[in-house]
Order: sequence, then structure tokens, then C-alpha cells
Amino acid sequence: MYRKYVKRIIDFTFSFIAMIVLWPLFLIIAILIKLDSKGPVFFKQKRVGKGKEHFYILKFRTMITDTPKDMPTHMLNNPEMYITRVGKFLRKSSLDELPQIINILRGEMSIIGPRPALWNQYDLIEERDKYGANDIYPGLTGWAQINGRDELPIDIKAKFDGEYVQKISFIFDVKVFVKTVFSMLRGEGVKEGSSKEEAL
Repeated sequence: MYRKYVKRIIDFTFSFIAMIVLWPLFLIIAILIKLDSKGPVFFKQKRVGKGKEHFYILKFRTMITDTPKDMPTHMLNNPEMYITRVGKFLRKSSLDELPQIINILRGEMSIIGPRPALWNQYDLIEERDKYGANDIYPGLTGWAQINGRDELPIDIKAKFDGEYVQKISFIFDVKVFVKTVFSMLRGEGVKEGSSKEEAL
């Protein structure tokens, strides 16, 4: 019941409230991005959703517009040269992820679930297939995120995603959400460069 119906109702309700409450923050971040560098406020990137269907994830733009597309950050020769000044703060604080509230409202994502893989991260997608982690909606945050985030190798990340699939419940989602808040406040697990698993 929770996985099939209640989770979606909670996702929509809380995301709708978040959009109403956070719109001033959205506006401030948008202005800072436009003042800091040329380019759009939002960054769109093709990701893998439920059932391995593709959708475009939304984020606040944190890199210059000349950054190579559809490439994980760890594959860039010098990722720091592409990240804007405002982008460094947004990525460190995870505020760049806020526009995914729109993805949740659209029914493309959930608040809690495996982080959506890039469409060309075939190794991660294949590993997740072993655990059924591609059969649920990807999330704004997830069990793997609070257990290592960017520091996790792909096989371990997929195992945590599979563990989440097995444990999905309202109580477990609340646990993940609360731990995510504390993790963000401490800035844990966010790395640029060689250890980065996905473009953020």
C-alpha cells in the first residue's frame, strides 16, 4: 500500500508545499547564478528513471556552459575549472538539487529513492538491475547518499540501493530524510574530481 499509493501522495504533497515555501530562495539563487556567469539558470540532463525510462533531471546550473555534456564529473580532466563561484557553494550545500522538486511534482522522481543514474552510466544501471533498483522511482536523496554518497564505488552504491528497495516503508523514508538533512549540514560525502561518480 505504501509503496504503490501512499508514497506518491506524500511526494506530491510535500513537494507542492516546498515549492510554495521555497520560491523566494529559488529566486535568490536564480539571480546569483545569472550575475555570476552567462547561461541559463537551470541545467537539464538525461537520467534513468523508473523502469529505465529516460527523463530530464533539473538542477541549478553550477558549471559554465562550455562544460562537456553527459560526462560524469570524475571524467573531466580538471573539474574545478568548469565550476562557477556560486556553483561551488550550491554543490557543497546541495542547493543545486532543489529544482528536482519539479521532477517530483511531475511524477518522474520521488523524495527518497536511488539517485538517478546518467543515461550512459551503463555499469551502474547494470548493477542496479541485480537488486531491482531500476524498478522504482529515483529519489532526491537515498540510502546510498547517506552511506557514502560520492565516495562509494559503483557496486557498493548499487547494493545500498537494493537494500533500500527491500526496506521501503514510511518509517525508513523518514529515517533517510532526517539523516540526509544532518549529512547536508555537515557537508559529508561530496567530492569533486577523480572520486566523483556522477555529474551533479
